[in-house]
Amino acid sequence: MMKVDHAAIVGGGFSGTLLAINLLRHGALRVTLIERDLGRLGRGLAYGAAQAEHILNVRAANMSALPDQPGHFVDWLMQHGLGQESSFATRRDYGAYLCAMLEDARLLAGDRLTVLSDEAINLAIDPGGVRLLLGSGKMVAADSVIIAPGNLPPHTLPAFADFHGPAYADDPWAADLAEGLTDTDSILLLGSGLTAVDCALSLDSAGFRGRIIALSRRGLAPQSHAPAPPFAPCQERPQGSLSRLVHRVRRRADETGWRNAIDELRPFTPDMWRAASHAERGRFLRHLRPYWDVHRHRIAPPVASRLKAMQAKGRLDIRAAKVLAAALQNGAVAVDIRDRGQDGAKRLTVARVVNCTGPLGDLRRTTDPLLRNLFAQGLIRPDQLAIGIDVDRQCHAIARGGSAQSRLFVVGPMTRGAHWEIVAVPDIRRQVWALARQITGAHWVEAEGL
Repeated sequence: MMKVDHAAIVGGGFSGTLLAINLLRHGALRVTLIERDLGRLGRGLAYGAAQAEHILNVRAANMSALPDQPGHFVDWLMQHGLGQESSFATRRDYGAYLCAMLEDARLLAGDRLTVLSDEAINLAIDPGGVRLLLGSGKMVAADSVIIAPGNLPPHTLPAFADFHGPAYADDPWAADLAEGLTDTDSILLLGSGLTAVDCALSLDSAGFRGRIIALSRRGLAPQSHAPAPPFAPCQERPQGSLSRLVHRVRRRADETGWRNAIDELRPFTPDMWRAASHAERGRFLRHLRPYWDVHRHRIAPPVASRLKAMQAKGRLDIRAAKVLAAALQNGAVAVDIRDRGQDGAKRLTVARVVNCTGPLGDLRRTTDPLLRNLFAQGLIRPDQLAIGIDVDRQCHAIARGGSAQSRLFVVGPMTRGAHWEIVAVPDIRRQVWALARQITGAHWVEAEGL
């Protein structure tokens, strides 16, 4: 591992901010954190765009940002009178927690931490280091660069490619989604996962009392957290083909409850993913991913209760269907759909369509200037399944020719092709903590007993 005196981080959301904090904790190097929107520094999209009704999907006891201090977040909550171990804290509060951590790191680090309000648009790697070109024209020279792009915006479905104006919204967290609508209007949400849940709650809290239709291919919605019976979790990584693993989960669900059957796999999921063949991973994404997501990434019980109440009143309809075509019609949107398992088409007429399909994973389709330039130069490439950026186990970016970039790293959800479970706080905190120790040499010091 080369000596690093100065690390530059592109992206000041959760992943980038937490990496900066850990680099400063574990080493004496300088850190430059580059974020184009300082209003989202430390928060990113998940916590920066959160509204009052958005709460975390994981209890506070497992939301510490520091894996070596598991009670860190709970201590912060209790100090501020905002909750305890069993609480589902608000995302706004979690964003405030991250900002407080960054401010503490800034005070301790002094001039070792520089935060720039700018946009990285290109970089060049040479034997002596990395040079980052910023949108302002400034240049930042560093020994290593870590890209933390977070979740990229969702792509637009072909049927809505030419839509503009208030009839189509591509930001499901926008505060004005209900603006101009009446209680007799309907809104179509493209997707029925966690993003659609956030959007439905925001519309409800904004006073919209019309009909919300959440549409996805299978019509699956996230399941709720609930108490599970005590059990003895497995101690070794399950082996075998994908079909055998599915059979095993179903058997364990009968024995221990489905929540336990899913949760006991968590320590082994990254290794199971890496051990699977390319063909098996592709089969998982095509056939099982929607079912895995709604059981693995569960929502808080209060959120589930609100959704059920909206469904009971006929204000929320979750449907399994495919969009065939869409057109503007007298100020409304006419959407032709085909229900799952049916042959004929139906038409929905709605006042507004909101894209809740979830984050973009295909690097080849991004509009981000830095990622586009790095891809064009061959410094980064998509992973085999085109669900993120190709990296090795140590988060080195893989170049077009297959070589690992010793000075260029990627962290966060866009590394899902290598790690799969890298979208939630417990997974990302472990990733950036390990990378910080790797870059600063802290893990070598510990191993040598120094």
